[in-house]
Amino acid sequence: MKNIFKLLLALTLVATLVACNNSTGNTNKDKAETGSETSTETKTDDDNKIIIGVSPVPHAEITEALKDEFAKGGLDVEVKVFDDYVQPNLALDQGDIDANYFQHIPYLENFAKERGLSLENLGSVHIEPMGLYSDKIKSLDELKDGDEVLIPSDPSNGRRALLLLEKNGLITLKDDTTEDITEKDIDQNTKNLKFTPIEAANIPNVYKDAALAAINTNFALGAGLNPSADALALEDKNSPYANIIAVRKGDETKDKFQKLIKVFQSEACKKFIEEKYKGEIYPAF
Repeated sequence: MKNIFKLLLALTLVATLVACNNSTGNTNKDKAETGSETSTETKTDDDNKIIIGVSPVPHAEITEALKDEFAKGGLDVEVKVFDDYVQPNLALDQGDIDANYFQHIPYLENFAKERGLSLENLGSVHIEPMGLYSDKIKSLDELKDGDEVLIPSDPSNGRRALLLLEKNGLITLKDDTTEDITEKDIDQNTKNLKFTPIEAANIPNVYKDAALAAINTNFALGAGLNPSADALALEDKNSPYANIIAVRKGDETKDKFQKLIKVFQSEACKKFIEEKYKGEIYPAF
């Protein structure tokens, strides 16, 4: 009888231990399932996150001003500021950022071709008219024989500067319809102007040393220059150099990027540009 009792007691203990183990296993399973759900929720949040690389002025200002509009569309937009024209595209290609906003279409196309990058234009936002600036003269008529003129060193903006100089009667070009225009394509230069290519971002820092300089408006604004008041000549509103949002090829159709460009091409964006910059830059949509 005692042996039977001991056997029953042993069986009861084994059953209890098995039940405890099953309970623990279920608890761990529940935790694992909960963790999986949390991971899915995090991924969903990441799907609405966009890190966008921008130039300080006006791109960062415009983007920051639209933060509430992005949020209304369910987007979490983080702004990363770059001070040059090279790193934003490299960072985009490498996946360090999700989009960028600093360049026009000719620059993007030329840069991507030279570097072998697969980047895509998502849409136009605004136009920054390039201007001719000087700290030494008040009119282009005052330029003297042999004066130095600073122009951007990158091909697309260098071409743009030469076209602006031609439009204002300072030079003529052999063929102003080709994409690869450099100083070597100048046909007539009656004042024997000397052209010095410099990185676009650095021109505002040294333009006072030359007689004349072609400066992109974003860098002019960043240096405290007022394009409408300080430029001796400006591109008109029909400039083809609209600043765009760029993304990696294949991302342009994704929902979050469609939401992004919708905000950048909204009435809220247009209103901010017109009220903030008062004709110094123009909406391009």
